[in-house]
Amino acid sequence: MKLCMMTYTMARQVGYQVEDFIKTAVDCGLEGIDWITTYGRDPKELKKMSDDAGLEVAAHTFFLQKFVRRENDWLDEAKKSIQDAVALGAPLVMIPTPSRADTIDRLAYRKEWIDALKEVAVLTDDAGLILTVENFPGKFSPFITSDDFFEALREIPQLRLTYDNGNAATGENPVDSFKKCADYVVHAHFKDWDIIDHPEEGFREMSDGRYYRPTLIGEGNVDTVGCWNVMKNYGYKGYINIEYENNKYPAPGAIRKVTDYLRNLP
Repeated sequence: MKLCMMTYTMARQVGYQVEDFIKTAVDCGLEGIDWITTYGRDPKELKKMSDDAGLEVAAHTFFLQKFVRRENDWLDEAKKSIQDAVALGAPLVMIPTPSRADTIDRLAYRKEWIDALKEVAVLTDDAGLILTVENFPGKFSPFITSDDFFEALREIPQLRLTYDNGNAATGENPVDSFKKCADYVVHAHFKDWDIIDHPEEGFREMSDGRYYRPTLIGEGNVDTVGCWNVMKNYGYKGYINIEYENNKYPAPGAIRKVTDYLRNLP
């Protein structure tokens, strides 16, 4: 299994730019990079920077913000991001599926997303890209569990999964979740949470009724070792993004700590 720079992990902390993403990935010995948007840069430039650093572009992640806002021209946003993915040389794209502020029905919202993804799948097929969604966190997120993914797969046979072990854990056992979806996993995210059973400042309620706060991989309650081992035993050869959404550590140091931790797992 190969470790991947998730640019969002650095971009969410103030002061880090594209050049910092590349440098940290190289310093930590990461093999790939997942460009989460293009940060206003020419994707061809990002492709060259990645190549020059010896980093394979593992994925391109983009958001359908206009779809979430119910704007009619949302598909144009998808078309532009798919063009960016091709310029980046990414083999696959991943689309996060956040809830709308007024979402109260996961099932109905999932059907909306499935209908939208059907249209996007036509575009990614034409571009020669693999279309993926991830297990996405949130009380009303449309895709959390393996069953949620399989509902979409039945209508979009070419859809694949970016398996997010931490997000899967908000709805089901993440080890079991991978086992169920393993044949469809083409990319992965690792993250971790502090998990409690009561409301507290800094924690979010998730679909399982528990409360979650992001923490560094290996320092929380997600079964990172179990997830790593089940993927290794299955023979997963793809990339795993290192995702960190807390500010306890500066992002470069956090990525270094996680890289060392994962590489020292048996």
